[in-house]
Amino acid sequence: MLLKDKNLHIRISDVDYEIIRSKASLARTTISQYVLKCCLEKQIFVIDGLDEVLRQQKFIGNNLNQLARLANSGAISVVGLTEMVDLYSQVSHKLNELLERRRWR
Repeated sequence: MLLKDKNLHIRISDVDYEIIRSKASLARTTISQYVLKCCLEKQIFVIDGLDEVLRQQKFIGNNLNQLARLANSGAISVVGLTEMVDLYSQVSHKLNELLERRRWR
């Protein structure tokens, strides 16, 4: 077992402290053990430009929704809309996977 001979002091709000305390309690561990596990056992990915990709993805999703509504109402006939929705769903799923990997806040 490694000797714990260093202290780490951080300042956090009461709300953040209570969230961390609650999560540590749910994990049946101390706050120190919980924070160490969170900090040392997760890989953190930094993905530059992901915010812009997500913004564009939302715009595309809104457009697909509008097309789907028009197609379902019979106002327009869209060829391959199902395929486009499936592809959009696959891209969204992959983006969510990336977001989950970097979910450390």
